[in-house]
Amino acid sequence: MNIEEYRDFCLSKPGVTESLPFDKKTLVFKVMGKMFALTGMDQFESINLKCNPESAIQLREQYEAVMPGYHMNKQHWNTVKVNADASDKQIKEWIDDSYDLIVQSLPKRVKIELANL
Repeated sequence: MNIEEYRDFCLSKPGVTESLPFDKKTLVFKVMGKMFALTGMDQFESINLKCNPESAIQLREQYEAVMPGYHMNKQHWNTVKVNADASDKQIKEWIDDSYDLIVQSLPKRVKIELANL
């Protein structure tokens, strides 16, 4: 997976925006204003994704590519090395899971707004 494929996949989801809120090299994707994925733009080596805590531990044990979230809450975020032992298909599933976790946590009125996009 390259950064263009990653970016296109994230932006294909309803309600997603991209921004550079931290600095000029950290690309952040949000759904309805809540972050679900981020990566460094200068060297596309890994992405940070939200993950349910039980799954996060299992994925770290199962894949060398998955480790506790770098500069994130390590209970709820994983850092995933791209082009390692996880396939692009698997990474896209984890992006979907991250997106879905954030959508599930949105207030009801925001979920309704998202559904109408």
